[in-house]
Amino acid sequence: MDTGITRRTVLKGGAGAVAAAALSGPLADAALGAHKSPLWRAARSNGIVYGAATASWQFEDDKYMAIIRRQAALLFTQDDFLWYTLKPSRNAPLDFTAGDKIVALAEANKQLLFGAHLVWDEGFGDGWGEDEMFKLSEKEAREILFGTVEATVKRYKGRVAGWIVVNEGISNEGKRGMRTDYPWYQTIGRSYMRESYELVRSLDPDATLVLNEFGFETVNQYGDEPGPRRKAALQVIDELQKQHVPLDAFGIQAHLLADRFHERFNAKAYRRFLAELADRGLDILITEMDVLDDGLPKNRAARDRAVAEIYKRYLDVTLREPAVKSVMTFGLSDTYTWLQEDMPREDGAHRHALPYDEHMHRTRVWNALHGSLRRARNRKRLWTLPR
Repeated sequence: MDTGITRRTVLKGGAGAVAAAALSGPLADAALGAHKSPLWRAARSNGIVYGAATASWQFEDDKYMAIIRRQAALLFTQDDFLWYTLKPSRNAPLDFTAGDKIVALAEANKQLLFGAHLVWDEGFGDGWGEDEMFKLSEKEAREILFGTVEATVKRYKGRVAGWIVVNEGISNEGKRGMRTDYPWYQTIGRSYMRESYELVRSLDPDATLVLNEFGFETVNQYGDEPGPRRKAALQVIDELQKQHVPLDAFGIQAHLLADRFHERFNAKAYRRFLAELADRGLDILITEMDVLDDGLPKNRAARDRAVAEIYKRYLDVTLREPAVKSVMTFGLSDTYTWLQEDMPREDGAHRHALPYDEHMHRTRVWNALHGSLRRARNRKRLWTLPR
């Protein structure tokens, strides 16, 4: 299937050994399979909003949409606000057909909507040349970027709980924490980030404005260590706050790598990073959680146990921080995981990344996720749930 997103090409390499605990350690929440309460209710009991990514091209799958409706209190707009849909080429008029569908669905289901992404360097349609964005003049870039952002936010003002205003604009290899290999940085300048937040706040003053980024948990697929990336994120946040930029929350994508996760994930350092975000007055959102199961065996039962243990370990650490207000998985079923399409396993096994498998059956991952949400400490809820 065509999701419309061109994701990064992951570095290939030999799979590392799987930590013994991931394969043979007991899963504390294995008995939760009998639980009937949906994930969003388990989360709500402790002030957490659970959501999942979906897109209008999935709406014809009645079985999947029933799962989305039952399990999620919030919908992350996986594709429908990206430019391959809104503006598939430079001169194309804005097309809000898909956006209107997902907004209507969320309202009909009494779900919150989380808009992604207003500013990004990917998600463009085939009508955009590979380097076309970088060749715009400053005037052209301002008109295209801010014009599209303004039209989008105006159309859905008051109907979106939170906007990811800037996605993946941070890099420890950039300048003072900010990516420089970013079209808007190169055409508009460093102020593109500040101006984007100010524009969105002026148009939709009640929405939560989010800066979203990846790569804080373990070494990422490019070999980047998490420490420098955490430092870069804090550096950018500090700069924005000194400029009084209206930044409300920090989004952590949490695309977790299974390969040696249990030995690579430093819980103490991660908790310190979350505390540093909270100390800056920011809410924290886990926005795109899934697991890349490289390094795990082909055997589905063993892989299911290992992925579930990774969910449990990560969330039990992360949800200790009361500033973490939402957990969103990047979909709910392996049927639609972007990892299967963009980076299939070399052994041919279907990727296992989410709470339901490719046959729409609940897995141990669902049990682990449900258990972590239920065990989490109570906190003040960020958004009022309409259901």
